[in-house]
Amino acid sequence: MDKKTSEAQKNAVKRYREKNKEKTRIDNYRRTSRLFIKNHANIEDIEELESLISERKNKFKSDFEVIEE
Repeated sequence: MDKKTSEAQKNAVKRYREKNKEKTRIDNYRRTSRLFIKNHANIEDIEELESLISERKNKFKSDFEVIEE
């Protein structure tokens, strides 16, 4: 039993990707980063990523505090 995607579905996916380029790009980054962390990252990579994540969180927190004031 072969599962094949219909031409209509392929065209629908293509139209969606063209219409939502930024969302598609971000989703791809997210999938790629998760794959890297799960399957390829070593301890140095993980430590660097933790540092980058911490910095990014702190930026969001400081930006949010400015908005609240």
